[in-house]
Amino acid sequence: MAGSEIERLIQLLARLPGLGPRSARRAVLALFSRRAALFDPLMEAMARAAESVRVCSVCGNIDSSDPCAICADEARDGAQICVVENVASLWAMERTGAFRGRYHVLGGLLSALDGVGPDELGIERLLARAASSGAREIILATPATVEGQTTAHYIAQRLAGRGVAISGLAQGVPMGGELDYLDDGTIGAALAARRAL
Repeated sequence: MAGSEIERLIQLLARLPGLGPRSARRAVLALFSRRAALFDPLMEAMARAAESVRVCSVCGNIDSSDPCAICADEARDGAQICVVENVASLWAMERTGAFRGRYHVLGGLLSALDGVGPDELGIERLLARAASSGAREIILATPATVEGQTTAHYIAQRLAGRGVAISGLAQGVPMGGELDYLDDGTIGAALAARRAL
């Protein structure tokens, strides 16, 4: 049986998405069997990331700079803001290369059952940002779930009458679909065929 330090490492890795106890054990064995090539560089990279990665004060992305590289990129269209649930959704959108505007990460979705209301999300920050940045379009790229659609509807209502176009992702994103699990072509097609809400 593994020592307590190894067991603790296995338990921590098993908490990561996509890894259960068996996968975590295999990962730990791989790390220790290739210590110089895998384990030591991974420890160093994790320590550096823990020290330098922060949340962007503008959009909510994570990066080693604040504002993040996307917000600091002058070539991006600041008048288009794509609203996403979380950083994983932002990364999924970026993988497509189809969107050249800016983002706003909500940090979750409205959910009465989980006690997540508008105050727990970055909605007020989004409204202030839309007003101060001269945004001409807000793209609501929330998941096609009940919570995602509720959140999009709430944001659309709050933005109504502010002189900004409001659109949402269209065809290609199935009901119940999460952006992080979709292929790049599907996300790109959905973004290109967005519709007004």
